[in-house]
Amino acid sequence: MTELHQAAAAGDFDLVEEILNKKKCNPNHRDIDWNYKTPLHWAAAKGRQTETVRILVEHGARACLRTDSGWTPAHFAAEAGRLGVLRLLHSLHAPIDKEDFSGDKPVRIAEVYGHNDCVRFLERYVLSVVKKLPNCHT
Repeated sequence: MTELHQAAAAGDFDLVEEILNKKKCNPNHRDIDWNYKTPLHWAAAKGRQTETVRILVEHGARACLRTDSGWTPAHFAAEAGRLGVLRLLHSLHAPIDKEDFSGDKPVRIAEVYGHNDCVRFLERYVLSVVKKLPNCHT
């Protein structure tokens, strides 16, 4: 686990910013000892500030990277009930509806953990995407 992983997991925005500005660590480093989690996965799951997620993405962290089980940062945010992170990921055009390798989407993870506010947000997102699709039944 790199210093950036640790700072992101702790939600230490100032340290994350310092590490990124000094280019001390790759924001997309996948830690093989922790299921290939990136600092962004940690920030989405454990970080105390939504802004930690934002600064990681602004410095090149890729929100589409998956762990060894196929989880994206959105899966971790859904598990932890971090609605603010899910909203931020959505606003940054990050994937918030991808299936993991077991077929579970973040909305299902939020349901399992009883995070109803996250479930409602993710369901609204899915409905908005479906409404934008062309109608192929006419």
